Amino acid sequence: MNSMKVNVKKLNENAKLPVYGSPYAAGADLYACEDTPVEIPAGQTRFIHTGIAIELPLGTVGLVYARSGLACKQDLAPANKVGVVDCDYRGEVMIALHNHGQESRTVCGGDRIAQLLVAPYYAVEFSEAETLSETVRGAGGFGSTGKN
Repeated sequence: MNSMKVNVKKLNENAKLPVYGSPYAAGADLYACEDTPVEIPAGQTRFIHTGIAIELPLGTVGLVYARSGLACKQDLAPANKVGVVDCDYRGEVMIALHNHGQESRTVCGGDRIAQLLVAPYYAVEFSEAETLSETVRGAGGFGSTGKN
């Protein structure tokens, strides 16, 4: 298992640093840092503060995913499905939480609201081409490789 140091700056004294829930967890929990409870009505999205800024190593990206328990039990998940924190971003990490349910939900300071996975990425040079290599799949998509 690879490890690296990631600097985190607290922008609010009540902020919590990301924490892994188990020794082999891929994602670290992100916590709400709100002074007052934030209500998220059914079908609505609210920006939730984490109170932290991070300094990701060059060549990595922070991917913000839903917490499965929060999404399944409380109907709350990031509005953009997967958030992207670029390695040159130094502002506050904010989570746009969407309420997919039928009831209003409340987020309080200290609640675990999402998880952050740090991953490497490739910076590629896109080159226009007249043709692409042939594959068995070809242009098939949206269920073309199996049932549904």
